[in-house]
Amino acid sequence: MLYQDTIGRRYPKGSFAMVTVYALAGASILASTIFSLLLFLSIDDNLTMKWLFGSLAVIFEAGKFYAWYEFGERRAHSNYSGAFASLIFYLVLAVISIGGSIGGINSATNATHEQIAIEQAKINAFNRQIKAIDDQIALNNLAAEKYIEMEYIANGVTRIQADNKRLREEQMRLAAERDSLPPVAQGSIVGLIDSLAKMLGIKTDEAQLGLVVFLSILLDFFAAFFVGVIGEELRFRNFWRDSRTVTIDAIPEDITTYTAALPLKDEEPEIQEPSEPEKPSLHQEIARALASGELTCSKKAVSRRFRLHLNEVNMIFDEFQEKGLLGRKANQHFQWIGPEEIA
Repeated sequence: MLYQDTIGRRYPKGSFAMVTVYALAGASILASTIFSLLLFLSIDDNLTMKWLFGSLAVIFEAGKFYAWYEFGERRAHSNYSGAFASLIFYLVLAVISIGGSIGGINSATNATHEQIAIEQAKINAFNRQIKAIDDQIALNNLAAEKYIEMEYIANGVTRIQADNKRLREEQMRLAAERDSLPPVAQGSIVGLIDSLAKMLGIKTDEAQLGLVVFLSILLDFFAAFFVGVIGEELRFRNFWRDSRTVTIDAIPEDITTYTAALPLKDEEPEIQEPSEPEKPSLHQEIARALASGELTCSKKAVSRRFRLHLNEVNMIFDEFQEKGLLGRKANQHFQWIGPEEIA
């Protein structure tokens, strides 16, 4: 990137921006690493193998993001062959990481589905028992009608009524136990999957797979984006630090006066050679450029031309205003009102 073209419009990010970038990058990298660990740790139940596969997942994640950072570094230095190699290395590790994230997110989603299915199965069991009691009561009522037709009311109907009373009490007890169960809570992810399946007209399993793949890819590239932001900002800060110029305008004049007044031993007359014309100071160069119309009376224009920070330009403009060289128009824009020739 040619930072020289934007030196007057861009400055290093502040502390708040950098803390936010580092926090988002760290959180996304941590989440990606955790999901990869969920996949690699499930490969083998042996504790030693879990340690080995877990270490492998962490190495892959760290290497992946460093490869992306190295890609930005080599591209910035116009090492395109090296940048291409880093990009290939990153893509290979990214595929492994995305696969791990898919496995981890899918596993968590399946666990939520299983918990909902278990709770729903308990309710369905109570519903089946209540339905069976309803069927038994219906059969008893049918038998009671037969007894009435056969005029065996005293023997059969009384017994059936007592049996129905017992069944209804059992039915009320089962209904109370069913209603005392905690409600089946459908998580947000499950509701989102069901909504996607209905909207797209596909199966729930297909909607879940598509959502998991999308979230895994988004997480990986989200982390890569912020790692790239950090690398680019570090490169710009190095350029900014190297491009700062140090002037001698701030050196007190009394230092040169004092050194000139010191007595010299064995002072011999020297032949004075014609001195070169003194180089104008930064303030004089800016004043001449504004007076001649070479630059517009704009702080951004001065900042871009002389590669100065806006705070320095503000101080120079304030000094010109105090000397009566700059004024403001009705629209609050600056205008040069001083002499056209600056000594």
